[in-house]
Amino acid sequence: MEKIQAYLIGEIISSNTNEAHTLYKKSCFGEPIGDKIQYSLSETLFLIEKRKMEIISKTKKIHLKELIKKFQKIDKRIQIKYPVFKDLRDRGYIVKTALKFGADFRVYDKGQKPGGKHAKWIVFTDYESNRISWSEFSSKNRVAHSTRKSLLLAIVDEEGSISYYTVNWIKP
Repeated sequence: MEKIQAYLIGEIISSNTNEAHTLYKKSCFGEPIGDKIQYSLSETLFLIEKRKMEIISKTKKIHLKELIKKFQKIDKRIQIKYPVFKDLRDRGYIVKTALKFGADFRVYDKGQKPGGKHAKWIVFTDYESNRISWSEFSSKNRVAHSTRKSLLLAIVDEEGSISYYTVNWIKP
């Protein structure tokens, strides 16, 4: 398969190539918007790293280092979110943004695709050294419960290792 040629216009990355549509149908990368496939920042970084995509802005190809700088201006938390996205995708999960839930990602169980079933988890990422209050934790758990998903906390340590903690509601 040839590399997907995607275009960065403002803060939006999209492509209308056959490769983009094929990869969307096969592996759920991107979201169809009109006749184009639009990508999240994490999806874009992942596909570039896997040598499946290149980004063009105006008429010039943007290299990864320059792209990361641009993405850091768009999303201040990309440095913590991307490693979690990459780890989950490498494990075989479909990972999508969860902005409308106020979370970092929604994750579909293996073998499930968006549109077919609902996401199994709603993911919040944070560094091991950060502290959250009980009310913050409770609100994250409430969002997951109200959307019928399990809360998955992705905690990144100083070495970049990721630990996952799942939280479920139980009725005593």
